Amino acid sequence: MSLDINFFKKQLEEEKQKLEGELATVAKPNPDQPKDWNTTYPDMNIMTADKEEVADQEEEYENRASFELEIESRLRDINDALIRLVSGKFGKCIVGGEAIDEARLRANPAASTCVKH
Repeated sequence: MSLDINFFKKQLEEEKQKLEGELATVAKPNPDQPKDWNTTYPDMNIMTADKEEVADQEEEYENRASFELEIESRLRDINDALIRLVSGKFGKCIVGGEAIDEARLRANPAASTCVKH
């Protein structure tokens, strides 16, 4: 199977840029660990004496943290796929070494395993 590596590289880089933009809305890069992001508190301009407003802010923070973890995980998958692309391992199952079907890669360019695994 001969994959159009440039096509997949472009797809991965575009998704990476999109994910980093989405992350920037709820988190900031961790200065101590560049591949990690820290969720930021929402700027809700609340009165700290109002328990309901504080609870709303905490709930919003938890929503942001959940979103941040989900997007950060996908970003990690994309970065791993880009590494596999550069190292010549892109499109090969990391479990068994079989070729990953091109249709699977087109649906999810970050796929690291074949359908079997």
